[in-house]
Amino acid sequence: MQHLFNPKLMSVLRHGYTKKQFSKDLFAGIIVGIVALPLAIAFAVASGVSPEKGLITAVVAGLLISVLGGSRVQIGGPTGAFIVIVYGILQTHGLDGLIISTMMAGVFLILFGLLRMGSLLKFIPHPLIVGFTSGIALVIFTTQIKDALGLEITNLPADFLPKWGSYFSEINTINPLALGITVVTILITLFFRKVTTKIPGSFVAIVLITAMVQLLDLPVTTIESVFGEIPRSFQLAFPSIEFSELGNYLAPALTIALLGGIESLLSAVVADGMIGGNHRSNTELIAQGIANVVTPIFGGIPATGAIARTATNVKNGGRTPVSGIVHAITLLLIMLFVGQWAKLIPMSCLAGILIVVAYNMSEWRLFASILKGSGFDILILLVTFFLTVLVDLTYAIQIGIVLSALLFMKRMADAGTKTEMEIDSDVLENYETLPEGLAIYEISGPFFFASAKQYSATLKSIGQQSKVLIIRMRHVPFIDSTGLHNLKDVIRDLHHSHTTVILSGVRPEVLKELEKNKVLDLLDQSMILSTFDLALQKANDFLGHKATFHS
Repeated sequence: MQHLFNPKLMSVLRHGYTKKQFSKDLFAGIIVGIVALPLAIAFAVASGVSPEKGLITAVVAGLLISVLGGSRVQIGGPTGAFIVIVYGILQTHGLDGLIISTMMAGVFLILFGLLRMGSLLKFIPHPLIVGFTSGIALVIFTTQIKDALGLEITNLPADFLPKWGSYFSEINTINPLALGITVVTILITLFFRKVTTKIPGSFVAIVLITAMVQLLDLPVTTIESVFGEIPRSFQLAFPSIEFSELGNYLAPALTIALLGGIESLLSAVVADGMIGGNHRSNTELIAQGIANVVTPIFGGIPATGAIARTATNVKNGGRTPVSGIVHAITLLLIMLFVGQWAKLIPMSCLAGILIVVAYNMSEWRLFASILKGSGFDILILLVTFFLTVLVDLTYAIQIGIVLSALLFMKRMADAGTKTEMEIDSDVLENYETLPEGLAIYEISGPFFFASAKQYSATLKSIGQQSKVLIIRMRHVPFIDSTGLHNLKDVIRDLHHSHTTVILSGVRPEVLKELEKNKVLDLLDQSMILSTFDLALQKANDFLGHKATFHS
């Protein structure tokens, strides 16, 4: 268990922690806390929950992920990727449903870690990740149009296309002041980094624009006019759970877990590259799981590792989990002592910040580059993207993973299949003549369920027209139960057709599977040979001919 769950904080403290490093972590943690403030509020509001839930998530989950996590510099909290999921769960299942789904997702993440699935989640195809990330970015941008333009829409549809229909039908209600605030927020957020990288532009934009709106008494919507007062305390929230209805939350919980696991490990990998470190993926998953089980009890929403905030932590000198702990404490102090002023933030200012977040998430350059690649990658990218935008992120991830697996299997099957003519042409490069009645077929790639049927049909067709069939297996890395079943079937059929089967170049691990599954009961041991030359000599013995070697 210790090998599975070994928090980095414990390792740091065991190896010694200096005052010099603490001063660096303290500075980095305070900076990241300031960076996280507007984002935590904006992500909560965009998700359809009250602003303090974003702050609570950043404090509680951020603290737990830093204390228990497997990365030295990971910063946890609410992220843009969860906006679409949280909003959808709230619409369908309400706040209790969100709490239950998040806690179930936490349990899933803990199980992922205990089952050592940290390395497996890294194998999610890149086009799938870009597809749903770009889709989420477009959905986030779409959700912010109402506040960005100050449109007077009472009941905004939940779905993508109807939402845009409402925007166009109410375009005459644009509030020029709200639009101006949105544009100014975007400009400050994007360009303030040219002044300094120590203070985030989004924080500066919120402070300046909120002060301006209050001093000039500008008629724009604020957090207070939508959500009322922002509580400055933590309240425990326990949902009423009907065990008979838990099945309704499996799909959203699994989506939260998969997305949270992928994003947190991706963030940890990016951080490793920046500090030359090596995170513990299974420990990280367990920590993320614990954070998502505990945080909803305090009124929070789903949390994961945040790539942008983690990178900010590293760039400002953070090198241990202490900086993440300081970040959580900083946000807690802001929430307790400055939170009453957060209610004055204009909604159009938050919309401007989220539009920048959506742009950064869109990865449009990667999207465009994948569109120039293989047809398989394009299909995965577009299916995932359009399902995310037009249907639901839950279906997008599930169908995207299944589609990726199916296309992978087809690729493997196609790569491994060679025709008899291609094999013969390969052989004839080294042999001037082959004995009459001899057929040769090479299986190149795994002999598994995706390719087994095609291989078997080809082997039977070739073998039944020959007296001896050499099956070359030097490029078969593994064989599964379907492949074993089909190979047995081929050998039996060919024996009934009086065709001798010889196996050539079988790898030791594949040979073990053949022995274990009694395939060798159908073949004499002398019919399994280590090299093709030996197999050809064995075939000559049966046919009474001689192959002429080309020297």
